[in-house]
Amino acid sequence: MKKLFCIATLVLLAACTTPSLLLVTQPTNQETIQRFNDPTTRPNIVFILTDDLDVAEIAFMPKLQTLMVQQGTSFNNFLVNVSLCCPSRATTLRGQYSHNTEIFGNAPPDGGFKTFHDNGDEASTIAVWLKDSGYRTMLAGKYLNGYPDASDRMTIPPGWSEWYSAVKGNAYSEFNYTLNENGKLVDYKTKPEDYGTDVYARKTIDFIQKSAKDGAPFFAYVTPYAPHGPATPAPRHADLFPNVKAPRTPDFNEPDVSDKPAYIRNRPQLTPKQIDAIDQQYRKRLQSLQAVDDMIGNIVDTLQATGQLDNTYIFFGSDNGFHLGNHRLPTGKIAPYEVDIRVPMIVRGPGVPAGVTLDHLAGNIDYAPTWAELAGIKIPDFVDGRSLVPLLKSNPPAVTPPLSATGEAGRGWRQCYLIQHGDPAKKSKVADDESQKYEVPEDMIGLLEPSDDLPEEVAGDLAKAPQGVTPYQGMRTQNYAYVEYTTGEKEIYDLRNDPHELNNIASKANPNLLSELSERLHALQKCSGASCRTIEDKAFTTK
Repeated sequence: MKKLFCIATLVLLAACTTPSLLLVTQPTNQETIQRFNDPTTRPNIVFILTDDLDVAEIAFMPKLQTLMVQQGTSFNNFLVNVSLCCPSRATTLRGQYSHNTEIFGNAPPDGGFKTFHDNGDEASTIAVWLKDSGYRTMLAGKYLNGYPDASDRMTIPPGWSEWYSAVKGNAYSEFNYTLNENGKLVDYKTKPEDYGTDVYARKTIDFIQKSAKDGAPFFAYVTPYAPHGPATPAPRHADLFPNVKAPRTPDFNEPDVSDKPAYIRNRPQLTPKQIDAIDQQYRKRLQSLQAVDDMIGNIVDTLQATGQLDNTYIFFGSDNGFHLGNHRLPTGKIAPYEVDIRVPMIVRGPGVPAGVTLDHLAGNIDYAPTWAELAGIKIPDFVDGRSLVPLLKSNPPAVTPPLSATGEAGRGWRQCYLIQHGDPAKKSKVADDESQKYEVPEDMIGLLEPSDDLPEEVAGDLAKAPQGVTPYQGMRTQNYAYVEYTTGEKEIYDLRNDPHELNNIASKANPNLLSELSERLHALQKCSGASCRTIEDKAFTTK
């Protein structure tokens, strides 16, 4: 039986090429490649990707703090190109901004698994590159929104040696779902051991143990649904954090939004009832993250027990951030503000400095080229991102490069990063509260991304108000957040003095600064491959 189902869609970026994997335009670290040329010494890579995790919440994950933060390097300015699940995950798999993946939203025709698949993007992902080079690869958990196509629930994308991903049921709620396990459908019900995050942890541990026996290097891509709504905790964690409230940062329920764009200005302040609902959701998010924290501990323990920890890089991140009452936005993502676009990213592994925090601009376009360099394989020339390997050493390049007389950067790092919501080529006016209809089998409705909106019974009139964020193109620099909306509205925040983005200075900014930011943004939103890195690396002349 099929139901006609409405899902919120976002449109976010366009224009793509799919060149050959064999061509390389960005340099790779020759020392790294030589070190890992021998298959017996090539490193293992584990990536733990959470869903909708914001930076502040990692403080409630003690194992992450002990085993990753204290033992590795944290990125203070790690950004996502599009603060939405499917576009972000597509970017991670291919190392491209969304105007080059052509994945703008979570569902067809502008995004989702079907669009990614139909575009041929699955033919060249980090999984394909690694598997073709001799790695054993595994995905356990969420892949892309809309996976699988209803006509073929047994499909396994190219590049994966082992595959464990939901094909029907209610995966977001962590119970009552069915996994495609290497081509076999396996049902999980309501027992405590059926809890989704724990299942993905067990699959990962089993994969690590088998890989240790086989002797081949491995890549484990572990993607639990936590803390995405409904943020169901494991039964053992359901009573934790009884009195915790969402952070009351200066931007929480912002009192004066007169300088904000219309979609913010038109919102009333949150009511006490709505704030209480936000706090309830925040507690559930923290509870659901405790099983992810347990997963981290179990993975590290397994790597240690199998003698592989010293030759394994572990990455921890999130597909996007999340707002919880910030700037009067109740619960959700997509907005261009720091809480939505800046996410945690932590790395530990051989040679990675422990207990270090970096301020360099980095983002999800950099995952794939980083893993490629660590594995000693070529980086395709369609990749927009860059390897983070230079930052994982004891002498990283400067955050801000010296400025030459011509305005070109010296030895330094990226100076800007593209942030998007909507396709710049089409100048899309579709916002995230607009819906499209397409047929979804009844037993797959639970795989669709649940709404981030507060339920009407606790949110009151706000639940009926448009939750849409006006499409925009934006850019983050070391000093500024800059946004241009399709309405013509603009925002500029000086993050050095205004980290919570309370004072929009667009109407009074230095005209030279405004011109330089706008010119750089327009160049970035048309970039591809090496040209992205060239544009990003140029130093700004107006401070």
